[in-house]
Formats: sequence, structure tokens, C-alpha cells
Amino acid sequence: MTQILIVEDDPYINHLLYETLVSEAYTCTQAFSGTEALLCLEKENYELILLDLMLPGISGEQLVPMIKDRSHAAIIVVSSKDALDSKVDLLTVGADDYMTKPFEIQELLARIQVQLRKKNSHQGQLITFQTLTLNQDRNALLVSGKEIPLTHREFKIMALLLSYPKKIFNKQEIYEYAWDEFYIGEDKTVNVHISNIRQKIKKETAEEWIKTVWGVGFTLQS
Repeated sequence: MTQILIVEDDPYINHLLYETLVSEAYTCTQAFSGTEALLCLEKENYELILLDLMLPGISGEQLVPMIKDRSHAAIIVVSSKDALDSKVDLLTVGADDYMTKPFEIQELLARIQVQLRKKNSHQGQLITFQTLTLNQDRNALLVSGKEIPLTHREFKIMALLLSYPKKIFNKQEIYEYAWDEFYIGEDKTVNVHISNIRQKIKKETAEEWIKTVWGVGFTLQS
């Protein structure tokens, strides 16, 4: 069953979306604040998130990059904010679509179907190198059959390294692939994420899978 998270503080709209989507055979969870949405993401994997922007606590604008760090879910923003800058900014930081309130429910259903088709077309693949396997359905890395959960950014870093196991990637290449943003200079972001991946792998095996090539970048140990 397709899991959808509805993040909307207006009870009427939230319940309307819930009842409509359930009637279309989707499985839905309701959240009424940004904080509640993050708690839901810790408990469940969602294929798609409907996200309002003006939320109590953590705003929708703040939530988008936080969601992208935790989930592969497609994000459709549904908001009364109709300024072009708002739309561009949200799409730039990770939203997949943007609808302005008031909206036609049939159009929203069509956009949901489009995003789910896109997502499903990229799933179901396994990327394997020696005893490493990246499972794109489960957002997890398998090391000798042992499953290691990864964050969204960690997953993308491993997908890049596993796709080209003999290539040495510099920080700029890794950052621009995993964050979908231009690399604007030296920082510790890539190093921190590589270190986190290594620590997770270390809990399951003594093998050092990610090799640092000093002065160049990172590659997989062969």
C-alpha cells in the first residue's frame, strides 16, 4: 500500500485530504505541525508527503530540507503562498511540486499519481559491488547481507560510489550529486557524512569500504 503523509494544520483541509486519499486506496497518516511530521518520519517510510507551509512550530520551508535528509519521499507543497519566489525557493531546496490553495482535488490526485510514477520508475534496483549491496526500495545498505539504514544524503553518496566503484570522487562531485546544489567551497559537510557512513559500516564489519585518497577524494576499497 502507498503510504502518504499529510502535513496540514487546518483540520478541515487535513481531514478532507485524508478522506479523499483513503477513498483512493492510499494509506495515510495525518500530522498537524512540523514537529509531528518529523516524529511520523521516524516511525514510517512514506512514498509521498503533502506539505503545507504555514505550520505551528517548524515551518514547511524549514521542513523540506529536513525531510530530504530523512526520506526519499516525494514532496508536494500545498500552500496559500502564491509568490513566484516562494515556489522557486521550495523547488530548489527539494520540493517536487507546488500547488496553490484553493486547489481542485482532481488536479491534486493527478499530481500525486505523477510523482508516484516518477518515484516507482527509479525504485526496485539493486546496486552491488563485491559484498556491498544498495537496496533502493528499502533505503538501506547491505554489507554481507546485514542491513545498515542510511539517511537520504548517505544513501546518495553510497549510490554514487557504488555506481562507479573504481572512480575517485572529489568533494565537489560528491556534494553536487548528493545535495543537488552547486559546491561553493571547502567545508566539512562531505567529510561528516562519509564519517557517519563508515561508523555505521564499522558496527557490522571490520572492513574499511570507503577509502580516502589524500588530496583527491574518496573511492571504494577494491
